[in-house]
Amino acid sequence: MNVPAIRFSVDDAQLAADAWAANCGPGAVAAICGMTLDELRPFLGDFERKRYTNPTLMWHILVRLGVTWQAARMGTLAWDLRETLWPRYGLARVQWEGPWTAPGVPMRARYRHTHWVGAAERATGLRIFDINCICVGGWVSADEWADHVVPWLLNECTPKANGHWHLTHVVEIYEYAPARKHILESAKGVEHA
Repeated sequence: MNVPAIRFSVDDAQLAADAWAANCGPGAVAAICGMTLDELRPFLGDFERKRYTNPTLMWHILVRLGVTWQAARMGTLAWDLRETLWPRYGLARVQWEGPWTAPGVPMRARYRHTHWVGAAERATGLRIFDINCICVGGWVSADEWADHVVPWLLNECTPKANGHWHLTHVVEIYEYAPARKHILESAKGVEHA
C-alpha cells in the first residue's frame, strides 16, 4: 500500500490543536487515511468533549470513515523497537510506562499516558508518523523515532515515565480509499444543499 502524502502542515496542526484540541489520535488517523485534519473532524464523535482517543473511539472513527481495518490488542511487549510488533500499514497505540503501569493501578490511570502513531513498512524499513514530527513532514524512521522522538516526548510530556514503552493496540489498515471517497461524496452533498 502506498503511503498517502501528509495533507496538513505544522501550521494546520497547530490551528486544529488550538481550535478543537487535535492531538496524536486525529493526527495519526488523518495521516494514515490521506486526509486533512479538517476533513477528519466531522468523523471524530465525542473527541472534542473528551480531548483524547481511546481504542473504542478509534474503532468508531475508522468505522465512520469506511476504512477496512483489523485491530489486535497487544498487551505488554518488550519496549525494544526490534522486538515490537508493528502494523505493516496502520496505527499503533503506545503505552508509556511508569508508576501508572505498576500492578494494581487502575487501567484508567494508564490511559492518560498513551500516544497514537501511524506506521508503514517500506523497502527502506519501518517509518513512524508522529504528530510531533509534523515540522519535518511527520514520517521518521523507526530508529529515529525510538532514539530521539520518544526520549524527547517522555521528557516534555511524561516526566515520571521510566523510559520504557509498549504497544497496547495495533491496527492494520487494509484500505483507506473509502474514507477519501466518503469525504468527496460529503463535499458534493454540501455543494448541492
